[in-house]
Amino acid sequence: MKKYTRQRLILDIIQNNEVKTQSQLSNLLKNQGVDATQATISRDIKELRISKVQTDDYDYKYTVIDTVYDSLNERMEKIFKESVLSVERSYQLVVIKTISYTATVCGLFITNAKLENIGGIVTGLDTIFITPKNIDEIDDLIETLRSMVK
Repeated sequence: MKKYTRQRLILDIIQNNEVKTQSQLSNLLKNQGVDATQATISRDIKELRISKVQTDDYDYKYTVIDTVYDSLNERMEKIFKESVLSVERSYQLVVIKTISYTATVCGLFITNAKLENIGGIVTGLDTIFITPKNIDEIDDLIETLRSMVK
């Protein structure tokens, strides 16, 4: 079985069962026809960023964090913070200057932040133009964007 298939199965098992130990996970995998060593399961848990959380009855169980979104968003946030050079107002637009070739990723990070006063975003190689929904609140939008850089 391919690694991706096994890891997808592990995610499904943990999302649909209360799994408390690696041994229990190993048995559930065997029930699905997957024979994996404890070292492989341990490595998969680490790679998938599966964590143990405390339950209401003070026991612990494995839980799945949205790994793809979290790791991608964390990377975009890092790029955003390291790439944005300035956030300024130009008439009725917010203009963000970035390091060359990072504006698209920074624009996607802003989009994912789901800020309320954004009407639209256009990105180039090193510039982002944002049009606010409400021009009267453009200064608040600029401050919010600047605080995201810090």
